[in-house]
Formats: sequence, structure tokens, C-alpha cells
Amino acid sequence: MSEPWLPLAGIRVVDFSMFVPGPFATAIFADLGADVIKVEPPRGDPGRSYVPVQFATENRNKRSIALNLKDPEAGDVVARLAEQAQVVVEGFRPGVAKRLGIDYEALRKHNAKLVYCSISGYGQTGPWRERPGHDVNYVAAAGGLAFPGQWRKPPARSSLPIADMAGGAFAAIAVLAALREGKSAYLDLSLFEAAFFLCAMRHSLDRDVDARAHLFPVNDVFETADGKRLTLGILEEHFWENFVRLVPELADERFATDAKRRANGDALSAALEAVFRRKSAAEWQRLCVTPGEAAAHVQLVERKATERGYAKFPVWANGRRGGAIARRMPELGEHSREILVELGFDDGEIAELRRKGVL
Repeated sequence: MSEPWLPLAGIRVVDFSMFVPGPFATAIFADLGADVIKVEPPRGDPGRSYVPVQFATENRNKRSIALNLKDPEAGDVVARLAEQAQVVVEGFRPGVAKRLGIDYEALRKHNAKLVYCSISGYGQTGPWRERPGHDVNYVAAAGGLAFPGQWRKPPARSSLPIADMAGGAFAAIAVLAALREGKSAYLDLSLFEAAFFLCAMRHSLDRDVDARAHLFPVNDVFETADGKRLTLGILEEHFWENFVRLVPELADERFATDAKRRANGDALSAALEAVFRRKSAAEWQRLCVTPGEAAAHVQLVERKATERGYAKFPVWANGRRGGAIARRMPELGEHSREILVELGFDDGEIAELRRKGVL
């Protein structure tokens, strides 16, 4: 087995963020070899209890220090963290990082080359800068719920937090670009704008765009006889021709070309629904599975897509699988002493920080 591709080994990231977007970004860094220090409040990241499954997956490969940032005596720890880091990520509402003394200007005094990324709902400027929100709000405000995801069904929310995870991915890209540039940078990422970017790329900025322009009646999800669901992915003409051989009653002139299938999409979609309900999922080729079921797929096994119960970074580089799972999700403050020793604190100073409730 070849060694994993860990191009970010030697990079230290200090992560002050919580919930999903920031931790998703720093999970990418950690998977690719960066040393990610997760700074949590004494009660922990609220994400530990909100969506424990996602918290566990997004915080593998990280170390945790529990630090009371509201205590002025935490400033020395923060300063040393900044001195030894290349990247800082925070996910507070605008103004909160400054009140806590962990804003860009404060930390840059300790490290003139720091790349600092702020992730917020609507960005650091503008009339909505302080407005609260969560993923579904950002997606809706960006127009992402104005379009249906299936041919005969109304728009619905995805099971994936689109703005949060896309925003985290964009943050990771921006941080890596700033590191490549080789000088200090302050990055202001808006989750609302992340969702807007996706929507505009998919649907354009045309106010009169066809609401079904992105849909195909034969590229959809259908229910089977046993109540399970099956995906049908047909775009190319030869795929349709092969499918019609299995279901000859669909060899109808109304559906003979892509243009005709779209023009008669309601009738075709209804016919497909009836066809798929005739048999169980086991009788059709079962394509719609859970991630746990997918993990056993021969294709993912062959490409070593999982390790220690986690999905791995989805890229190979020069024959090496990107990323590695070196450790599980950290317990709250599990690495506090280890990190402080690395920062130069001695046992007496650490004990004093604990006594005062800073840790």
C-alpha cells in the first residue's frame, strides 16, 4: 500500500469555528496532513450535540484544546497559537472575534504572514452582516429553493447543508490560494454568497429562466414496488435506447428524442413512475443506497475510499490516495496539555491556567 498524499504536512491551522462550515474546511486541511488545532469553549463546540454524526466525521484528524476566550488570561495562549500557525479560521458573527481578541488585526501582530479566514452568514459588510441564519436560510435567500430537484415534485431542501459545506470548501480553496500567494491575507467568506454562487452557476442570473431547464424526466428518482427508491440517470441517447429495450412500452414516438421527452415530460415521468412500481428494488439494478451501503461497493473498495469508518478525501495524486485518517474525533480539550507544552508553557503555568478556569 502506497503512502498517502499529504501535501499540507507542516502547515498548522488554528480553528476557532463551530458547527459545520469552518470545521468542514479544516477537515480538508487535516485530511491532507495539516496539524489542525480545534479551539473550543469550555462547554465544547455546540455541534457536538446538534449533529453528533457530522461532528465526528468533520473533526477527525484534529486536536482539541478547551479554552475560555472570554477570560483575558487566554490572550497569552492565543498569541502563541497565532505565532506558530500559518492559518486561522473563525466562524463567528461579525464583531465577535474582535471582542474575543482573536480578530485578524490582533493576531497579525503576533504573525505578520498569517492567512486568516472569517466565515459568516452574510459576510463582514453590508446591511445583512449581523443577521442570524442557518443553511436553509442562506440557500433560500440565494434562490436555491426556487427550482425543483425532480420533474414532477415541488422544490425541496437537500439532506446536505449546501451553503455550509460549499462555503467550507470555498474557504479551503481561498486559504490554499492565499498560502500559494505567500503573504498575509484576510479572507471574508459569506455562506449566503457561497449558495448564490452555486445557484448562479447552475441557473444563471436570468430572471425568466425555465424552471425545468436543469431537469430531465429520465434523470430522476423513482419509487419501487417495495417502497424503496431507485435513481435513473439517462442523458445520452444510447442510454435511452438501451433502457427502452428493457421497457418496450416506452418506445413511444412522443419519447423518441430528448426534445420530445422534455416536451412530453409530464406524461413520461408518470409512465416511469408506473414502470418502477411494478418491481422491487432488488429486481431492478439497485443504485440508490445509503453512504454505509455505498462504502461496500466494489468501486469504492478498489479506490480505498474509506478508512477506519470515515470517508477519505476524494482525490488521488500521482498514484497516491489523498489524505489519511490518523485519529478519531478528539474529546473536548483532549490535547490541551499537549498543545500548551508545544507552545512553551510549563506544568506550573498550565496548572495555573486550569485553576483560573482559562482551560
